[in-house]
Amino acid sequence: MFGESRMTTLPITQSFASYLTDERHFSPYTARCYGADLRQFIEYLVDEAGQPIDQANEELAFKARTDSNAIQMVKGSTLTQTICEADADLIRAYLGFLGEQNYSPATMARKIATLRSFYKWGHRNGFATINPMTLIRTPRQSKRLPKAITVEQVERLLSAPTEHDVLGRRDRAMLETLYSTGIRVSELVGINYNDMDIENEAMHVRGKGRKERIVPLGSHAIRAIARYVELLASDPKFGPIWANRANGDKPLPLFLNKHGKGLSSRSVRRKLDKYLGMVGLDSSISPHTLRHSFATHLLENGADLRSVQELLGHQSLSTTQVYTHLSTSRVEEAYNNAHPRAEAG
Repeated sequence: MFGESRMTTLPITQSFASYLTDERHFSPYTARCYGADLRQFIEYLVDEAGQPIDQANEELAFKARTDSNAIQMVKGSTLTQTICEADADLIRAYLGFLGEQNYSPATMARKIATLRSFYKWGHRNGFATINPMTLIRTPRQSKRLPKAITVEQVERLLSAPTEHDVLGRRDRAMLETLYSTGIRVSELVGINYNDMDIENEAMHVRGKGRKERIVPLGSHAIRAIARYVELLASDPKFGPIWANRANGDKPLPLFLNKHGKGLSSRSVRRKLDKYLGMVGLDSSISPHTLRHSFATHLLENGADLRSVQELLGHQSLSTTQVYTHLSTSRVEEAYNNAHPRAEAG
């Protein structure tokens, strides 16, 4: 197999990776997904060529894409040349190979999106001779409705953490904040104490692609955060850390772990799992489920789509529109269960 260390030594993939993180501001997770998809494409090309990679020659081949003086130094055919001169037939052959792996439509669409982004970048920067992806269609997918839980289930979950210690109050404040704002769990763990604007009942959030937005905080979340901070400040272990919050090189995270450091997304998921078990809710509920529930409950209670889009930090309105389908499906279910003439004759 064509391992990660081999792929990352290809200058063209290194350059694309830098573009994703430095210019597109992709999250590390998204960049890794793109990297994995590109590795698979390169593995396929290596297997088809049946020959090992000459690293030095690949560097010259990449340089030759934009420097004609380097062309004569390249020895024979290279993987870089194959990648940069790929046509639609090669891409279709690769997609045929992927089709034999029984991937889901969503996975196939993501792999195609990776190639689409890669070749758009490559053609724009003069590396790729053409953009073969302009002739490739992405298969249509059936839209999956996001999962949401009821208000009653939310209430059960939010009441689960204890109020008797710092970590219990922290967990209550975290869950209240997730549901009150609809922010992503990655955004939650990135909140610092100075991102809070309690006076204006708002919070500063850094979202995907380093985009920033202000989201309102509900009264329940504000009270939960205030109670957490009150006990945090007076705690023998956490108090000194909190008192020194303005003196460090970096702002102090709002939600601290037991060591006084910022929580990870995985830690939030583990805490949520614990409370789901305590109140008997479905273990498949995730922090993102609270985000879905936030949006669904807003729309069900009359919020307009544009406002919900802004609150969620969605770049495209079409991403937010899926929640209108979820709300509509609930209305239809209520109608079918309650209306005397809803059943087919």
